[in-house]
Amino acid sequence: MIGRMRERVVAACDGASKGNPGPAGWAWVVSDDAATPVRWEAGPLGKATNNVAELTALERLLTAVAPDVPLEVRMDSQYAMKAVTTWLPGWKRNGWKTAAGKPVANQDLVVRIDELLDGRTVDFRYVPAHQVDGDPLNDFADRAASQAAVVQEAAGSALGSPEPPPSPTSAASAAAPRRKAAPRKSAAGGASSARTIKAKFPGRCLCGRPYAAGESIAKNAQGWGHPECRTAEA
Repeated sequence: MIGRMRERVVAACDGASKGNPGPAGWAWVVSDDAATPVRWEAGPLGKATNNVAELTALERLLTAVAPDVPLEVRMDSQYAMKAVTTWLPGWKRNGWKTAAGKPVANQDLVVRIDELLDGRTVDFRYVPAHQVDGDPLNDFADRAASQAAVVQEAAGSALGSPEPPPSPTSAASAAAPRRKAAPRKSAAGGASSARTIKAKFPGRCLCGRPYAAGESIAKNAQGWGHPECRTAEA
């Protein structure tokens, strides 16, 4: 079990399912300096949903870290984070039923996480997934979980495992050339530029590169993406 290394331990956890449901895996990673992975663990789940994998990753992380260690947990799963921070109190009051009166999905994992959170200090932080130059701990956990889902084998620092390889998506995004914006025509020339908005959620442009929540995006022929890609396409 991981004991106190600093005043607060920064960690990330993630799950992956290749098919949802399909071959799944989980992973967690902890850091001494909020950026560099120093301990990690990943494992297979057989066939499972992505939500089960995400919750399992959090449960394994909380089990691995001593309860007296303050934690910052970085996650890219809105479902898992809201399940244990926003929805859980209401579920408990309703006898582990949703507001619609249905049984809570993945109740065994949610109950176990609730027990592990009792009496300990944990700050949850949402981080967007699959971002170029994104959160390094989330990226590490994502790669480890994905590899565990594919190979269905345990891995980790305690086992002397090598670090998980870069994901094909991340590698392709990092290698994708940035398109130059074409000059915009002025209104006097008979054309006007389309408006841009702030993205409410992270996504991926037609050029293959992702964009983050809060980043300026514009409408293109295939949806939404970088404004310069729209003008280049036009």
